Amino acid sequence: MTPFQSPAIAAKFDSYPTQARMAVLALRDMIFDVARATPGVGELEESLKWGELSYVPKNKAGTAVRIDWKAKRPGEYAMYVHCQTQLIETFRTMFPDDFAFDGNRAIVFTLGEPVPQDALATCIAASLTYHLKKRRPRLAKRNSRA
Repeated sequence: MTPFQSPAIAAKFDSYPTQARMAVLALRDMIFDVARATPGVGELEESLKWGELSYVPKNKAGTAVRIDWKAKRPGEYAMYVHCQTQLIETFRTMFPDDFAFDGNRAIVFTLGEPVPQDALATCIAASLTYHLKKRRPRLAKRNSRA
């Protein structure tokens, strides 16, 4: 397991009930594993954004991936991405039967149910490299003028 980057992160995990903590920790581990395995992502910054655990590449390669469990929906936990991206719509098209979605902002999981690991890894990698994919066409145009 990757060490927590601050006491506030550890406290957030400690605030969850046991089953939720284990599920969100597994999701956190997967985010770090995917980041290490995905070219261009580099090191992640772990912080709290809007009270949710947030993971973003320090090199700005992608958009933040946030994860959380909320007491108002105790049987669920979720992975959030920036709502102004097309990421959730893309994931909904790619994996219509694998996930439950919350609008254009989240993939929602049910505590105690299996998570489709390969599909989720693809979603995490796409989020963590979101800006790289947007930059490449501009770089190609710039290089073609040379």
